[in-house]
Amino acid sequence: MSAIGENERIDVLDYLRGFALLGIILVNIGPLLSAKLPAAGTGDAFYWKLLYLFVEGRFYTIFTFLFGVGFYLFISRANARGKSGQRLFVRRIIVLFLFGLVHVQFHPGEALTIYAIAGLILLPFYKINRTVNLVFGVVMLVVLALFAAKIFLVIPLMLLGITAGQYQMFERISYHIKAIAVFTVIMLILTIAGLFFQYQSSYSAEVVSNSVQMQQFISIGITIGPVVSAFYICCLVLLLQTSFFRKLLSPLKSYGRMAFTNYLFQTAFIILAGNVLGFQNQINYLETLYVCLAILVIQLMFSTIWLRYYKFGPLEWIWRALTYLEFPPMRKRTLP
Repeated sequence: MSAIGENERIDVLDYLRGFALLGIILVNIGPLLSAKLPAAGTGDAFYWKLLYLFVEGRFYTIFTFLFGVGFYLFISRANARGKSGQRLFVRRIIVLFLFGLVHVQFHPGEALTIYAIAGLILLPFYKINRTVNLVFGVVMLVVLALFAAKIFLVIPLMLLGITAGQYQMFERISYHIKAIAVFTVIMLILTIAGLFFQYQSSYSAEVVSNSVQMQQFISIGITIGPVVSAFYICCLVLLLQTSFFRKLLSPLKSYGRMAFTNYLFQTAFIILAGNVLGFQNQINYLETLYVCLAILVIQLMFSTIWLRYYKFGPLEWIWRALTYLEFPPMRKRTLP
């Protein structure tokens, strides 16, 4: 969700943002629709367990990390254009916080207000040495992950995103493919070990409210979340090195370019499904998957079509206009 110019965008970041949004909606929909807790031994229980093994605590970490990358790119590129990047960033964060204040009325526990506060806290780290940021970010991430302090993980994840920007990690991917491949294998081994440990923690547990075993299961998932997320990121980055997967996943790129719009409209669609279609308190977890798929199809198609004609998503345009206090050109000059 960075304000990068149309010709300056780093495509892989858009793919990753889109990928992160795919998982975020799968987790958010359950609480928003007050989905029923699954009965043990059912297909619903099986899906719930898959959700907490492979999705919960994995995709918000990617989204948060990418926000940190966008944080760094926004300030750096504004400074390069002769503007006060940090002052513009503060204004941008204030606008984000205001959007979050509205969003939280419909989605308790939403991320935008937290991102805004974390962004202000981390603003001084923009000028700190990248090695210091890397060490501090990794140590803080490990400690907080061990305590399964999910909400506080935003700080180190965002800081590591800033550090990735300082190292120009995403601008130089093609030069470090071998290193990324080795790192992917390491993360794969750690991911398999972590997921096996998490799965074993719930082997004899029932999926019921206030289950001690299930709370342990969820906590372990939060602890290993950054490792699994790193593996997901590496896999997608490697896949995107081929033109076949870049074309195949191109709707994901459009989806990620409109991440701000799509994130907020995910909530709108879910609330609409709950109130208009009567799903509120009446849906189980497996059924939420079907609703998510319908929403994702609509959003992927809309994002692809919209960006054929316009430079920014609708809410991205508003966010940009309020940040720069000017109306940026919306429509593309040359239509495809």
